[in-house]
Amino acid sequence: MKNFIRLTDLNVKDVENIFKIADEINRYKDYLSGKTVVLFFPNNSIRTRVSFEKGIYLLGGQPILFPTETLDKKEEIKDVIGYLNNFADCIVVRHSSIELIENMAKYSDVPIINAMTSINHPCEILSDLYALSKIRSNYLNDKYLFVGENANIGYAWKEASKLLGFELTQCCPNGFEIEGLEVEYDIEKAVFDKDIILSDSLPKEFLDKFSNYLITTSLMEKANKDAILNPCPPFYRGETVSEHVIDSKYFVGYEFKKSLLCVQQAIILYCMGNK
Repeated sequence: MKNFIRLTDLNVKDVENIFKIADEINRYKDYLSGKTVVLFFPNNSIRTRVSFEKGIYLLGGQPILFPTETLDKKEEIKDVIGYLNNFADCIVVRHSSIELIENMAKYSDVPIINAMTSINHPCEILSDLYALSKIRSNYLNDKYLFVGENANIGYAWKEASKLLGFELTQCCPNGFEIEGLEVEYDIEKAVFDKDIILSDSLPKEFLDKFSNYLITTSLMEKANKDAILNPCPPFYRGETVSEHVIDSKYFVGYEFKKSLLCVQQAIILYCMGNK
């Protein structure tokens, strides 16, 4: 049994094993037959929740969903987990507090999987890396640029670069730096010689400060040949990415996120002990 809370909980071999399970996911059709996966998700979750619920169903398991707010009641988390240990075979949690998820793992007899916190989003980024591995011949030697603030998606890409060793640079205004990353403040200089351009949506109050950081088609033309754009959804045209760039050849497209299904299935299987 393994928990999956941070990407840095894994090593390179673990990632290879998860990707192998994802490649062969049809072999595991009934692996979760008779098993229950308890999920805690907020109402506004779309892609992560749908792919987890469908993935559990396709593996023959029973998903039981609670709103995230259920975990914020007065009852101590060790008591919540103490009872769930009797019924759940795996627990998937999306909650702002990674400390709460770590505390759940402390008392749980079954795997705890982090489906997003305010400081990371490990399943999403692992899925993106898997998808990249299918379209880039040497994706770990590509040069990555994250355009955005010091929040969960940027931190998760930093975890991934630390785990897998690829080059990652951040581009942002002064005051939004992610500690430990090389930062370029001029976006036209930042995209030069980059292969993978990453972005995330911004809180409304930061849009003015990032007004000079809009990713456009003309900006992507300054990156390396065959560079791609992978904006983390939800993205909003005209805020962090232009309308035109989303309709261009640079955007990896909606098909790219199909990997969420098989990778999240593979994470569950790996955490439950399948090798």
